[in-house]
Amino acid sequence: MIDSVMGRTLLSKEEALRYSRNILLDGIGADGQMRLLGASVLVVGSGALGSVVAMYLAGSGIGRIGVADFDTVDISNLQRQLSFTMSDVGHPKAEALAGRIRMMNPDIEVVPHNGFIDRDNVAVLISGYDYIVEGSDNPDTKYMVTDICGSHRKPYVLGGVAQMRGQVMSCTPGSTTYREIFPEGAASGGYMPCSVGGVLGPLPGIIGSVMAAEIIKMVVGTGQPLYDRLFTIDASSMSTAVFSLK
Repeated sequence: MIDSVMGRTLLSKEEALRYSRNILLDGIGADGQMRLLGASVLVVGSGALGSVVAMYLAGSGIGRIGVADFDTVDISNLQRQLSFTMSDVGHPKAEALAGRIRMMNPDIEVVPHNGFIDRDNVAVLISGYDYIVEGSDNPDTKYMVTDICGSHRKPYVLGGVAQMRGQVMSCTPGSTTYREIFPEGAASGGYMPCSVGGVLGPLPGIIGSVMAAEIIKMVVGTGQPLYDRLFTIDASSMSTAVFSLK
């Protein structure tokens, strides 16, 4: 094994069993699993997209996961945010999601970040993580987070959903950025929150799964992440496309 986790160079027997379906993949193997265990990911937004991403990353063995959100769980969230239950309604999303992750995989570290992410704290927050997931539902937050990722050379995955459409892109230093695809004002000008326009319940599960797969590929160094490409889906016709951004 070429990577180590806290001085270890071998998986424990329990880890080898827990992550056996990862390890069997040619693109991951035992070395790739060690990379996952040694990685840290900050998930911005603990709602529809972020909760899906965080759960899959936890299941895959990302060693440290931060989940950030200012909001509390509302009963209307349960239509699509399946990590939460009625008992979570009224509780902070970040705390509730962190608790769910710990129940599923108690061997990794989960850090809830409650409160707003703003220009005063975003740089410090992302500096503590290797990779960033932008899963918020606010264009201004997306610009802010991805701009700071760019200036700090942090690779990120970004996703969005609205009504019956969704999209995912990945960015590493030197590749096409969110701001280059959507100049400021272009994205926010047509922004319609799901509280106004609605969203198909399963759609965040689809997009969140793609986002999680992108992070796993980026950490392990396998496959072809969506650098300089944009994945889209229209669930009304179940049509997908991948657009080149270069």
